[in-house]
Amino acid sequence: MFAPRTTPWPLVALFTAGYLAPYLLPTTVGRLERELGLTATQAGAVGSALLLSSATAGFLLASRVEWVGARALARLGLVLAVLGYGTAALTTDVPAVVAGAVVGGLGSGTATTVAATRIAAEPDPHRASTLGLLGVSALAGVVYLTVPRLPGHGLTLAAVALTALAVWPLTSRLPAGTRGPRRAGAGTAPRSGAARLPHRRSGLVLAGAMVFWSLAQNALWGVSGRIGVSQAHLSEPVVGVVFAVALGAGLLGVVAAGALGSRLGRALPIGGGTVLIAGCIALSASATGLGSFAAGEIAWNTVYPVVLSYLIGLAASLDPRGRWAVLVGSASSLGTAAGPLTGSVLSAQAGFPVMGAVLGAGLLLVALPMTAVALHTGGRPLLPGAVRRRGGHPAAVVAAATGTPTGAVPEVGAPEQPVVEIPVDGTPVPARGAYDTAAATRAPGGR
Repeated sequence: MFAPRTTPWPLVALFTAGYLAPYLLPTTVGRLERELGLTATQAGAVGSALLLSSATAGFLLASRVEWVGARALARLGLVLAVLGYGTAALTTDVPAVVAGAVVGGLGSGTATTVAATRIAAEPDPHRASTLGLLGVSALAGVVYLTVPRLPGHGLTLAAVALTALAVWPLTSRLPAGTRGPRRAGAGTAPRSGAARLPHRRSGLVLAGAMVFWSLAQNALWGVSGRIGVSQAHLSEPVVGVVFAVALGAGLLGVVAAGALGSRLGRALPIGGGTVLIAGCIALSASATGLGSFAAGEIAWNTVYPVVLSYLIGLAASLDPRGRWAVLVGSASSLGTAAGPLTGSVLSAQAGFPVMGAVLGAGLLLVALPMTAVALHTGGRPLLPGAVRRRGGHPAAVVAAATGTPTGAVPEVGAPEQPVVEIPVDGTPVPARGAYDTAAATRAPGGR
Protein backbone atom coordinates (compact mmCIF):
# COMPACT_ATOMS: atom_id res chain seq x y z
CA MET A 1 0.00 0.00 0.00
CA PHE A 2 1.09 3.58 -0.58
CA ALA A 3 2.00 5.78 2.35
CA PRO A 4 -0.41 8.71 2.70
CA ARG A 5 0.82 11.88 1.04
CA THR A 6 1.36 14.41 3.80
CA THR A 7 1.03 18.14 3.26
CA PRO A 8 3.96 20.29 4.47
CA TRP A 9 1.76 22.88 6.16
CA PRO A 10 4.62 24.70 7.94
CA LEU A 11 6.27 25.32 4.56
CA VAL A 12 2.98 26.42 3.01
CA ALA A 13 2.44 28.90 5.86
CA LEU A 14 6.02 30.17 5.62
CA PHE A 15 5.64 30.56 1.85
CA THR A 16 2.47 32.59 2.43
CA ALA A 17 4.14 34.86 4.98
CA GLY A 18 7.11 35.48 2.67
CA TYR A 19 5.09 36.20 -0.48
CA LEU A 20 2.36 38.35 1.09
CA ALA A 21 4.25 41.66 0.93
CA PRO A 22 4.72 41.56 -2.89
CA TYR A 23 1.06 40.59 -3.33
CA LEU A 24 -0.04 43.65 -1.36
CA LEU A 25 2.33 46.00 -3.18
CA PRO A 26 -0.24 48.07 -5.16
CA THR A 27 -2.19 49.21 -2.12
CA THR A 28 1.00 49.61 -0.08
CA VAL A 29 2.54 51.96 -2.64
CA GLY A 30 -0.73 53.81 -3.15
CA ARG A 31 -1.25 54.34 0.57
CA LEU A 32 2.30 55.63 1.02
CA GLU A 33 1.75 58.10 -1.80
CA ARG A 34 -1.59 59.42 -0.52
CA GLU A 35 -1.17 59.24 3.25
CA LEU A 36 2.47 60.36 3.58
CA GLY A 37 2.51 62.94 0.80
CA LEU A 38 5.08 61.12 -1.36
CA THR A 39 5.26 61.43 -5.13
CA ALA A 40 4.43 58.40 -7.26
CA THR A 41 8.12 57.84 -8.00
CA GLN A 42 9.08 58.13 -4.33
CA ALA A 43 6.38 55.67 -3.25
CA GLY A 44 7.46 53.26 -5.99
CA ALA A 45 11.05 53.59 -4.81
CA VAL A 46 10.01 52.56 -1.28
CA GLY A 47 8.28 49.49 -2.69
CA SER A 48 11.36 48.69 -4.75
CA ALA A 49 13.60 49.05 -1.68
CA LEU A 50 11.41 46.56 0.21
CA LEU A 51 11.59 44.00 -2.59
CA LEU A 52 15.29 44.56 -3.25
CA SER A 53 15.96 43.83 0.43
CA SER A 54 13.96 40.62 0.06
CA ALA A 55 15.99 39.57 -2.99
CA THR A 56 19.25 40.30 -1.15
CA ALA A 57 18.27 37.90 1.62
CA GLY A 58 17.67 35.17 -0.94
CA PHE A 59 21.07 35.57 -2.60
CA LEU A 60 22.88 35.61 0.75
CA LEU A 61 21.12 32.56 2.19
CA ALA A 62 20.67 30.34 -0.88
CA SER A 63 23.30 27.79 0.17
CA ARG A 64 23.12 28.21 3.94
CA VAL A 65 19.64 27.02 4.88
CA GLU A 66 20.63 23.41 5.45
CA TRP A 67 23.71 24.32 7.49
CA VAL A 68 22.19 27.04 9.65
CA GLY A 69 18.86 25.26 9.94
CA ALA A 70 15.44 25.91 8.47
CA ARG A 71 13.92 26.48 11.90
CA ALA A 72 16.43 29.12 13.02
CA LEU A 73 16.38 31.02 9.73
CA ALA A 74 12.59 30.91 9.49
CA ARG A 75 12.26 32.34 12.99
CA LEU A 76 14.82 35.03 12.22
CA GLY A 77 12.93 36.01 9.09
CA LEU A 78 9.60 36.15 10.88
CA VAL A 79 11.06 38.29 13.69
CA LEU A 80 12.51 40.74 11.15
CA ALA A 81 9.17 40.86 9.33
CA VAL A 82 7.22 41.58 12.53
CA LEU A 83 9.65 44.27 13.71
CA GLY A 84 10.19 45.90 10.31
CA TYR A 85 6.65 45.97 8.98
CA GLY A 86 5.24 46.68 12.43
CA THR A 87 7.48 49.71 12.86
CA ALA A 88 6.66 51.00 9.38
CA ALA A 89 2.95 50.61 10.10
CA LEU A 90 3.01 52.45 13.42
CA THR A 91 5.02 55.55 12.43
CA THR A 92 4.43 58.36 9.96
CA ASP A 93 8.08 59.44 9.85
CA VAL A 94 9.16 58.75 6.27
CA PRO A 95 12.77 57.66 7.03
CA ALA A 96 11.46 55.28 9.72
CA VAL A 97 8.88 53.88 7.30
CA VAL A 98 11.58 53.27 4.70
CA ALA A 99 13.89 51.62 7.25
CA GLY A 100 11.06 49.43 8.53
CA ALA A 101 10.12 48.39 4.99
CA VAL A 102 13.74 47.41 4.27
CA VAL A 103 14.03 45.37 7.48
CA GLY A 104 10.68 43.76 6.80
CA GLY A 105 11.82 42.94 3.28
CA LEU A 106 14.83 41.10 4.71
CA GLY A 107 12.44 39.10 6.84
CA SER A 108 10.16 38.27 3.92
CA GLY A 109 13.13 37.23 1.79
CA THR A 110 14.50 35.01 4.55
CA ALA A 111 11.15 33.29 5.03
CA THR A 112 10.74 32.81 1.29
CA THR A 113 14.27 31.37 1.00
CA VAL A 114 13.64 28.78 3.69
CA ALA A 115 10.29 27.84 2.18
CA ALA A 116 11.69 27.54 -1.36
CA THR A 117 14.65 25.44 -0.23
CA ARG A 118 12.54 23.00 1.75
CA ILE A 119 9.80 22.81 -0.89
CA ALA A 120 12.40 21.82 -3.51
CA ALA A 121 13.25 18.79 -1.36
CA GLU A 122 9.61 17.66 -1.19
CA PRO A 123 8.49 14.63 -3.24
CA ASP A 124 6.02 16.90 -5.07
CA PRO A 125 7.36 20.49 -5.07
CA HIS A 126 4.73 21.66 -7.56
CA ARG A 127 1.93 20.66 -5.19
CA ALA A 128 3.56 22.37 -2.22
CA SER A 129 4.18 25.61 -4.13
CA THR A 130 0.63 25.50 -5.48
CA LEU A 131 -0.76 25.29 -1.96
CA GLY A 132 1.46 28.21 -0.95
CA LEU A 133 0.15 30.33 -3.82
CA LEU A 134 -3.39 29.40 -2.84
CA GLY A 135 -2.74 30.58 0.70
CA VAL A 136 -1.17 33.90 -0.23
CA SER A 137 -3.81 34.65 -2.88
CA ALA A 138 -6.66 33.95 -0.45
CA LEU A 139 -5.12 36.04 2.32
CA ALA A 140 -4.31 38.94 -0.02
CA GLY A 141 -7.87 38.85 -1.33
CA VAL A 142 -9.24 39.25 2.21
CA VAL A 143 -6.92 42.22 2.79
CA TYR A 144 -8.02 43.90 -0.43
CA LEU A 145 -11.65 43.58 0.63
CA THR A 146 -11.09 45.19 4.02
CA VAL A 147 -8.19 47.68 3.82
CA PRO A 148 -9.67 50.18 1.30
CA ARG A 149 -12.48 50.91 3.76
CA LEU A 150 -10.09 51.87 6.58
CA PRO A 151 -7.81 54.92 6.89
CA GLY A 152 -4.06 54.87 7.45
CA HIS A 153 -0.88 54.26 5.47
CA GLY A 154 0.29 51.13 7.28
CA LEU A 155 -2.65 48.72 7.23
CA THR A 156 -1.18 46.42 4.61
CA LEU A 157 2.20 46.50 6.35
CA ALA A 158 0.49 45.60 9.60
CA ALA A 159 -1.29 42.71 7.87
CA VAL A 160 2.06 41.27 6.77
CA ALA A 161 3.50 41.68 10.27
CA LEU A 162 0.51 39.92 11.88
CA THR A 163 0.74 37.09 9.35
CA ALA A 164 4.41 36.56 10.23
CA LEU A 165 3.49 36.52 13.92
CA ALA A 166 0.76 33.92 13.31
CA VAL A 167 3.12 31.64 11.39
CA TRP A 168 5.74 31.62 14.17
CA PRO A 169 4.31 28.61 16.15
CA LEU A 170 4.53 26.38 13.07
CA THR A 171 8.31 26.82 12.83
CA SER A 172 8.79 24.28 15.65
CA ARG A 173 8.07 21.57 13.06
CA LEU A 174 10.94 22.65 10.80
CA PRO A 175 14.31 20.84 11.00
CA ALA A 176 17.25 22.24 12.93
CA GLY A 177 20.63 22.92 11.29
CA THR A 178 23.78 20.91 10.86
CA ARG A 179 26.19 23.50 12.25
CA GLY A 180 29.76 22.34 12.37
CA PRO A 181 32.95 22.28 10.33
CA ARG A 182 32.18 22.87 6.71
CA ARG A 183 35.53 22.03 5.17
CA ALA A 184 36.72 18.58 4.26
CA GLY A 185 39.24 17.23 6.70
CA ALA A 186 37.84 19.19 9.63
CA GLY A 187 35.97 16.28 11.09
CA THR A 188 33.17 15.92 8.54
CA ALA A 189 33.00 14.40 5.12
CA PRO A 190 32.38 16.82 2.26
CA ARG A 191 28.92 16.76 0.77
CA SER A 192 28.69 15.34 -2.69
CA GLY A 193 27.65 17.92 -5.23
CA ALA A 194 28.13 20.79 -2.79
CA ALA A 195 30.82 22.49 -4.88
CA ARG A 196 28.96 22.70 -8.17
CA LEU A 197 25.40 23.46 -9.16
CA PRO A 198 23.79 21.07 -11.65
CA HIS A 199 22.29 22.44 -14.88
CA ARG A 200 24.33 25.62 -14.63
CA ARG A 201 23.52 26.92 -18.11
CA SER A 202 19.80 26.23 -17.84
CA GLY A 203 19.69 27.72 -14.36
CA LEU A 204 21.46 30.91 -15.41
CA VAL A 205 19.20 31.35 -18.45
CA LEU A 206 16.11 30.81 -16.31
CA ALA A 207 17.34 33.21 -13.63
CA GLY A 208 18.12 35.90 -16.20
CA ALA A 209 14.74 35.52 -17.88
CA MET A 210 12.96 35.62 -14.53
CA VAL A 211 14.41 39.06 -13.78
CA PHE A 212 12.48 40.68 -16.63
CA TRP A 213 9.47 38.34 -16.29
CA SER A 214 8.94 39.47 -12.70
CA LEU A 215 9.80 43.08 -13.52
CA ALA A 216 7.00 43.19 -16.09
CA GLN A 217 4.47 41.67 -13.70
CA ASN A 218 5.26 44.05 -10.85
CA ALA A 219 5.71 47.12 -13.03
CA LEU A 220 2.01 46.78 -13.80
CA TRP A 221 1.02 45.49 -10.36
CA GLY A 222 2.74 48.42 -8.66
CA VAL A 223 0.71 50.99 -10.61
CA SER A 224 -2.54 49.04 -11.07
CA GLY A 225 -4.20 51.00 -8.31
CA ARG A 226 -3.31 54.28 -10.01
CA ILE A 227 -4.59 52.97 -13.35
CA GLY A 228 -7.93 52.13 -11.77
CA VAL A 229 -8.27 55.45 -9.94
CA SER A 230 -6.79 57.98 -12.38
CA GLN A 231 -7.31 56.40 -15.83
CA ALA A 232 -10.36 54.17 -15.35
CA HIS A 233 -11.94 56.75 -12.96
CA LEU A 234 -12.87 54.23 -10.25
CA SER A 235 -13.01 54.78 -6.50
CA GLU A 236 -10.49 53.07 -4.24
CA PRO A 237 -13.08 50.65 -2.74
CA VAL A 238 -14.15 49.59 -6.24
CA VAL A 239 -10.52 49.03 -7.23
CA GLY A 240 -10.07 46.97 -4.06
CA VAL A 241 -13.05 44.80 -5.00
CA VAL A 242 -11.62 44.28 -8.49
CA PHE A 243 -8.30 43.21 -6.96
CA ALA A 244 -10.05 40.83 -4.56
CA VAL A 245 -12.06 39.25 -7.41
CA ALA A 246 -8.89 39.02 -9.49
CA LEU A 247 -7.05 37.24 -6.69
CA GLY A 248 -10.05 34.93 -6.28
CA ALA A 249 -9.76 34.09 -9.97
CA GLY A 250 -6.10 33.48 -9.30
CA LEU A 251 -7.13 30.87 -6.73
CA LEU A 252 -9.07 29.06 -9.43
CA GLY A 253 -6.05 29.24 -11.72
CA VAL A 254 -3.79 27.77 -9.07
CA VAL A 255 -6.29 24.97 -8.38
CA ALA A 256 -6.36 24.21 -12.12
CA ALA A 257 -2.55 24.15 -12.20
CA GLY A 258 -2.48 21.75 -9.27
CA ALA A 259 -5.04 19.49 -10.96
CA LEU A 260 -3.13 19.48 -14.25
CA GLY A 261 0.21 18.82 -12.59
CA SER A 262 2.72 17.62 -15.17
CA ARG A 263 0.17 16.38 -17.72
CA LEU A 264 0.99 19.22 -20.09
CA GLY A 265 4.67 19.32 -19.20
CA ARG A 266 6.14 22.68 -18.23
CA ALA A 267 6.94 24.22 -21.60
CA LEU A 268 3.35 24.82 -22.71
CA PRO A 269 2.09 26.41 -19.46
CA ILE A 270 5.22 28.58 -19.17
CA GLY A 271 5.52 29.70 -22.80
CA GLY A 272 1.84 29.91 -23.68
CA GLY A 273 0.93 31.40 -20.31
CA THR A 274 3.53 34.14 -20.67
CA VAL A 275 2.09 35.10 -24.07
CA LEU A 276 -1.36 35.36 -22.50
CA ILE A 277 0.04 37.49 -19.67
CA ALA A 278 1.54 39.90 -22.21
CA GLY A 279 -1.89 40.45 -23.73
CA CYS A 280 -3.50 40.90 -20.31
CA ILE A 281 -0.94 43.52 -19.29
CA ALA A 282 -1.54 45.51 -22.47
CA LEU A 283 -5.32 45.34 -21.91
CA SER A 284 -5.16 46.38 -18.26
CA ALA A 285 -2.72 49.23 -18.88
CA SER A 286 -4.98 50.71 -21.58
CA ALA A 287 -8.21 50.38 -19.54
CA THR A 288 -10.47 53.44 -19.45
CA GLY A 289 -13.45 52.02 -17.58
CA LEU A 290 -14.57 49.35 -15.14
CA GLY A 291 -15.15 46.68 -17.79
CA SER A 292 -11.75 46.79 -19.45
CA PHE A 293 -9.90 47.31 -16.16
CA ALA A 294 -11.64 44.38 -14.46
CA ALA A 295 -11.22 42.14 -17.51
CA GLY A 296 -7.50 42.81 -17.76
CA GLU A 297 -6.79 42.46 -14.04
CA ILE A 298 -8.91 39.32 -13.57
CA ALA A 299 -7.53 37.56 -16.65
CA TRP A 300 -3.99 38.49 -15.71
CA ASN A 301 -4.31 37.34 -12.12
CA THR A 302 -5.85 34.07 -13.29
CA VAL A 303 -2.92 33.18 -15.54
CA TYR A 304 -0.03 34.72 -13.57
CA PRO A 305 -0.02 32.32 -10.56
CA VAL A 306 -0.41 29.34 -12.88
CA VAL A 307 2.74 30.23 -14.79
CA LEU A 308 4.53 31.14 -11.56
CA SER A 309 3.76 27.74 -10.03
CA TYR A 310 5.30 25.98 -13.04
CA LEU A 311 8.34 28.26 -12.96
CA ILE A 312 8.86 27.46 -9.27
CA GLY A 313 8.56 23.77 -10.05
CA LEU A 314 11.01 24.08 -12.96
CA ALA A 315 13.58 25.84 -10.77
CA ALA A 316 13.12 23.23 -8.03
CA SER A 317 13.68 20.41 -10.53
CA LEU A 318 17.12 21.75 -11.48
CA ASP A 319 18.63 20.93 -8.07
CA PRO A 320 17.07 18.67 -5.40
CA ARG A 321 18.91 20.63 -2.69
CA GLY A 322 16.90 23.71 -3.61
CA ARG A 323 19.77 26.02 -4.52
CA TRP A 324 18.45 26.88 -7.97
CA ALA A 325 14.97 27.35 -6.52
CA VAL A 326 16.34 30.00 -4.17
CA LEU A 327 18.65 31.64 -6.73
CA VAL A 328 15.96 31.81 -9.40
CA GLY A 329 13.52 33.09 -6.80
CA SER A 330 15.99 35.76 -5.74
CA ALA A 331 16.55 36.76 -9.37
CA SER A 332 12.78 37.02 -9.65
CA SER A 333 12.79 39.23 -6.56
CA LEU A 334 15.30 41.55 -8.24
CA GLY A 335 12.88 42.04 -11.10
CA THR A 336 10.05 42.39 -8.62
CA ALA A 337 12.03 45.04 -6.77
CA ALA A 338 12.64 47.05 -9.92
CA GLY A 339 9.02 46.68 -11.02
CA PRO A 340 7.27 49.44 -9.04
CA LEU A 341 9.90 52.04 -9.89
CA THR A 342 9.98 50.96 -13.55
CA GLY A 343 6.22 51.14 -13.81
CA SER A 344 6.12 54.54 -12.15
CA VAL A 345 8.82 55.99 -14.42
CA LEU A 346 7.39 54.51 -17.64
CA SER A 347 3.85 55.61 -16.86
CA ALA A 348 4.98 59.10 -15.84
CA GLN A 349 7.05 59.57 -19.01
CA ALA A 350 4.93 57.83 -21.63
CA GLY A 351 1.56 57.02 -20.07
CA PHE A 352 -0.02 53.77 -18.95
CA PRO A 353 -0.91 52.36 -22.43
CA VAL A 354 2.65 52.76 -23.74
CA MET A 355 3.98 51.22 -20.55
CA GLY A 356 1.72 48.19 -21.10
CA ALA A 357 2.81 47.82 -24.71
CA VAL A 358 6.50 47.93 -23.78
CA LEU A 359 6.09 45.38 -21.00
CA GLY A 360 3.99 43.08 -23.19
CA ALA A 361 6.55 43.12 -26.00
CA GLY A 362 9.33 42.32 -23.55
CA LEU A 363 7.37 39.36 -22.18
CA LEU A 364 6.93 37.95 -25.68
CA LEU A 365 10.70 38.00 -26.08
CA VAL A 366 11.49 36.50 -22.68
CA ALA A 367 8.99 33.67 -23.20
CA LEU A 368 11.39 32.04 -25.68
CA PRO A 369 14.36 31.28 -23.38
CA MET A 370 12.08 30.16 -20.53
CA THR A 371 10.28 27.74 -22.83
CA ALA A 372 13.63 26.48 -24.12
CA VAL A 373 14.80 25.72 -20.56
CA ALA A 374 11.54 23.90 -19.82
CA LEU A 375 11.93 21.79 -22.96
CA HIS A 376 15.60 21.08 -22.32
CA THR A 377 15.41 20.10 -18.66
CA GLY A 378 11.81 19.08 -18.09
CA GLY A 379 11.42 16.26 -20.58
CA ARG A 380 8.18 15.55 -22.44
CA PRO A 381 5.08 14.14 -20.73
CA LEU A 382 4.13 10.71 -22.03
CA LEU A 383 0.46 10.17 -22.74
CA PRO A 384 -1.42 7.13 -21.37
CA GLY A 385 -0.99 4.11 -23.59
CA ALA A 386 2.20 5.35 -25.20
CA VAL A 387 4.87 2.72 -25.59
CA ARG A 388 8.28 4.25 -25.28
CA ARG A 389 11.57 2.46 -25.49
CA ARG A 390 12.95 4.33 -22.48
CA GLY A 391 10.02 3.97 -20.05
CA GLY A 392 7.72 6.72 -18.87
CA HIS A 393 4.04 7.18 -18.13
CA PRO A 394 2.81 3.57 -18.69
CA ALA A 395 5.24 2.33 -16.06
CA ALA A 396 3.95 4.91 -13.60
CA VAL A 397 0.36 3.86 -14.30
CA VAL A 398 1.22 0.22 -13.66
CA ALA A 399 2.92 1.18 -10.41
CA ALA A 400 -0.15 3.08 -9.23
CA ALA A 401 -2.41 0.15 -10.10
CA THR A 402 -0.35 -2.66 -8.58
CA GLY A 403 1.24 -1.01 -5.60
CA THR A 404 4.74 -1.08 -6.99
CA PRO A 405 7.08 1.14 -4.95
CA THR A 406 7.12 4.57 -6.53
CA GLY A 407 10.90 4.81 -6.48
CA ALA A 408 11.18 1.89 -8.92
CA VAL A 409 9.56 3.69 -11.81
CA PRO A 410 9.98 7.13 -13.38
CA GLU A 411 7.53 9.88 -12.47
CA VAL A 412 4.99 11.12 -14.98
CA GLY A 413 6.68 13.70 -17.16
CA ALA A 414 10.13 12.89 -15.82
CA PRO A 415 13.09 13.41 -18.18
CA GLU A 416 13.91 10.37 -20.27
CA GLN A 417 17.02 8.53 -19.21
CA PRO A 418 19.78 8.18 -21.79
CA VAL A 419 20.45 4.74 -23.22
CA VAL A 420 24.08 3.71 -22.86
CA GLU A 421 25.30 1.11 -25.34
CA ILE A 422 27.97 -1.28 -24.02
CA PRO A 423 30.15 -2.66 -26.82
CA VAL A 424 30.90 -6.39 -26.74
CA ASP A 425 34.15 -7.55 -28.32
CA GLY A 426 32.81 -10.86 -29.56
CA THR A 427 30.38 -13.70 -28.94
CA PRO A 428 31.92 -16.36 -26.69
CA VAL A 429 32.08 -19.82 -28.20
CA PRO A 430 30.67 -22.48 -25.85
CA ALA A 431 33.06 -25.20 -24.82
CA ARG A 432 32.18 -28.77 -25.91
CA GLY A 433 32.69 -30.08 -22.42
CA ALA A 434 29.95 -27.92 -21.03
CA TYR A 435 27.26 -30.19 -22.54
CA ASP A 436 26.25 -33.78 -21.95
CA THR A 437 23.90 -36.18 -23.68
CA ALA A 438 20.54 -37.15 -22.32
CA ALA A 439 20.68 -40.49 -20.61
CA ALA A 440 17.48 -42.40 -21.37
CA THR A 441 18.62 -45.35 -19.25
CA ARG A 442 18.90 -43.37 -16.01
CA ALA A 443 16.14 -43.73 -13.51
CA PRO A 444 14.27 -40.61 -12.47
CA GLY A 445 16.24 -38.96 -9.72
CA GLY A 446 19.18 -41.27 -10.29
CA ARG A 447 22.74 -40.11 -10.28
